[in-house]
Amino acid sequence: MKDATAYPLIVTSTHQRFADFVALTKPRLNLLVVVTAAVGYYLGAVTHLHLAGLAGSVLGIALVAGGAAGLNQIYERHTDSLMWRTRMRPLAAERLTPSEATIFSLGLAAIGLVLVAVFSNLLATLLALTTLLSYNVVYTPMKRRSQMATLVGAVPGALPPMIGWVAGHGALTSEAWALFAIVFIWQIPHFMAIAWLYRDDFTRAGFPLLPVVSPDGRSTARLAILFSIALVPASVAPYFLEMSGAIYFAGAVMGSVAMLALAIWFALERNDKRARLLFLASITYLPLLWILLLVDR
Repeated sequence: MKDATAYPLIVTSTHQRFADFVALTKPRLNLLVVVTAAVGYYLGAVTHLHLAGLAGSVLGIALVAGGAAGLNQIYERHTDSLMWRTRMRPLAAERLTPSEATIFSLGLAAIGLVLVAVFSNLLATLLALTTLLSYNVVYTPMKRRSQMATLVGAVPGALPPMIGWVAGHGALTSEAWALFAIVFIWQIPHFMAIAWLYRDDFTRAGFPLLPVVSPDGRSTARLAILFSIALVPASVAPYFLEMSGAIYFAGAVMGSVAMLALAIWFALERNDKRARLLFLASITYLPLLWILLLVDR
């Protein structure tokens, strides 16, 4: 007779492996990709919204981003194991093997590219491929060598709304670049707050981020302020491109000025409490901006 107690162990093991493969895609980060790509597609739709095109394109973009996240974790599995916040990731904790993760991630990215090609157009597919390559071939290796990696990494992070726009509109226009600029600029104060909060982790892993190479935080705060200033005109660009109305304009100005104020407040006294408030403001800012853009289209 078989031991009945073995069945819960099998179920638990299967569930854990499924959860680990899902974790490879960085689902919380990928949620931002889904939302920004969907917003871009909706705004870019010329006449009427094609729901099948929207769903297929956004799913494809999400799968490409998920595959890119998995490939990133393969490359960074050793440094992930040194950092407190990433030490339990599937590869860092050795619950998955690099070969398993490679097959899964490449397969996911390939399926995603096919979906984007089928449901949208060649240009959107090329942009999705650019996201994959710039994130894994350029940004990921660069993180260990240069402070400039933060700016380089903001490029693939800002491409999803542009890809969504091109998928829905069929062309790369000034409106697509405006959406790209908002997300690109927004990422810098957002990531400066994260880098400050986890500076000890990044130090242990050997990543030369600004809070690591300049521990007093002055350079970190200056960069956060500089890009928060740039966020003000970037955020109102959709209004001047006639993508939105006065309600969006007012909300974008108020939100961007609030981000700038918190960046300045952090610069005046560089501590975890103020960095955390800047981080929380940043993750609130972008969803609210998209809501305003959609409502006041």
